[in-house]
Amino acid sequence: MDAQLLHSVEDGVATIVISHPAKRNAMTAAMWRALPELLTGYAADPAVRVLVLTGEGRTFCAGADISSLAGSDDPQALAVAAEEALATFPKPTLAAIRGHCVGGGTQLAAACDLRFAAEDALFGVTPARLGIVYPGSSTRRLTALVGPSAAKYLLFSAELIDAERALRTGLVDELLAPGRLDKRVAVFAGVLAGRSQLTQAAAKEFANGRLDRDAYWAAQAAGSGDTAEGVAAFLERREPHFTWTVPAADPDRT
Repeated sequence: MDAQLLHSVEDGVATIVISHPAKRNAMTAAMWRALPELLTGYAADPAVRVLVLTGEGRTFCAGADISSLAGSDDPQALAVAAEEALATFPKPTLAAIRGHCVGGGTQLAAACDLRFAAEDALFGVTPARLGIVYPGSSTRRLTALVGPSAAKYLLFSAELIDAERALRTGLVDELLAPGRLDKRVAVFAGVLAGRSQLTQAAAKEFANGRLDRDAYWAAQAAGSGDTAEGVAAFLERREPHFTWTVPAADPDRT
């Protein structure tokens, strides 16, 4: 297949690769539809502790493949559904970005918890080139990352910014030489996979504005054994072995 989402799991890290080399990894309608289903499966898989999203080759994602969206009833809704599935994924997510990260690519990257980029990366939010109204949820997420002024600059102008500017605005968390990106992402994903998933899942909800579940997380912590294991490992000067995993069924999770 020329356009697909490649995916694999190794050592607790699930990797999803946006693969559409003929169009610089632009997302087709089928790819937008496939992403939420993939994420649902990984959310319920206890073997998965971290998710990495990246693009094949030298490009992250050049946006939406507009030609493939022509027959869709609401193409923007497909992108928003995929973005929201990524933003609410209950485990840490990391975008590994090189080359162009534009339009829907920036939409996906912004929905990840963290973004590591190569120094040659370029970023843009381009609906003003097409007369498209950028979704409200996507605009709020972008604004929360970079602030109102930088968000307006990107949305009003549809111009591309380089990775250095993306780092300054907060759109990128770490900037690396292109040859170091994959290794750094692998090492950091391994670090995340070894930390307490209980801490991470609760922190992610709280950081994302879900502040009504203190009692739920207190109960999860009390029954998990993770705190006792973490303290014991610290005192014994060894790596902890945390066993709590995200419940497959949590109807109140958003």
